[in-house]
Amino acid sequence: MALHLIKLCVGCESPEDLEEWIAERLEEKLRRGEPEEQYHVTRMVPKQTDEITGGSLYWVIKGMVQCRQRLLDIRPFVDGEGIQRCRLVLEPVVVRTEWQPRRPFQGWRYLKPEDAPADLTAGSGTGDLPDHLRRELTELGLL
Repeated sequence: MALHLIKLCVGCESPEDLEEWIAERLEEKLRRGEPEEQYHVTRMVPKQTDEITGGSLYWVIKGMVQCRQRLLDIRPFVDGEGIQRCRLVLEPVVVRTEWQPRRPFQGWRYLKPEDAPADLTAGSGTGDLPDHLRRELTELGLL
């Protein structure tokens, strides 16, 4: 099984916000004639690229892992200021996951497959709960 990454999704209130942001950026790229691919730029380049490619980037939104995107490629580059950076190329599909509480951290972290939250499946019932109730039940360890 592939190794994953986990990262805070700063500025997003929900997975829906993330989906809107992705759609807007892809539309801008289409208008400019650029390749329609979604990526996230990060400062640190993962060392375990072979293990991560094919895994997912799990997003922490408002203190909870709430969704993930499949990681398609890792492209290191040097920016205009001479700083080493990395593009994490992501599938533009946001997959909802079971909520999992996470404390704040900087940058990204590796996430072992056994520690990753499960995807929400249709009819599981938990995805239909209001966010505030889902958060409270998750914090209590009931979900």
